[in-house]
Amino acid sequence: MPTFTAPPFATPGPDAAATLDAWLSQEAALRAVMDAGAGAGVSRPDQVAGLTGLQALQAMLRGELPYPPIAQTMDFGLVAAAEGHAVFQGTPLARHLNPMGGVHGGWYATLLDSALGCAVHSMMPAGRGYTTAELGINLVKAVSLKVPRVRAEGRVLHCGRQLATAEARLYGPDGTLYAHGTTTCLVFELGR
Repeated sequence: MPTFTAPPFATPGPDAAATLDAWLSQEAALRAVMDAGAGAGVSRPDQVAGLTGLQALQAMLRGELPYPPIAQTMDFGLVAAAEGHAVFQGTPLARHLNPMGGVHGGWYATLLDSALGCAVHSMMPAGRGYTTAELGINLVKAVSLKVPRVRAEGRVLHCGRQLATAEARLYGPDGTLYAHGTTTCLVFELGR
């Protein structure tokens, strides 16, 4: 595996409205490309054969490979991928509420798990895969339906032959931290 230095977590600018506008613009442009391309679905093995994890993620962002259907269910999606780094953006909606009227913890966890997993995925050479072995999430502030968008930014801390670890943060355009998490993933050869 190549060595790398994970980029620092992004820091939203001092102007939350300008940050939100930039996020929405990026999301709209990516969604248009992805929906006009392969759309939602699951890649076939022949579509990803020979691709590194990062190449597959970037192909998804270009609309050449389908993006996962869970993105539609949970109203979030991948907005950036680089070596050891992945960023997802999401919108909490009324259908994500728990019985008490708060955004369900599973929504936070799924968004963070996606950023964590794709950060690890970005480090996989062709023919290697991973699966989550452990996921830890800390919710530090409630996301209300008044929060228009949040970002989950994941980055790899370690990626070895058998294990990978990553950390992620979930924050709003004003920089408010809503949750953070970690993962340990098992890394393995994909079946032939």
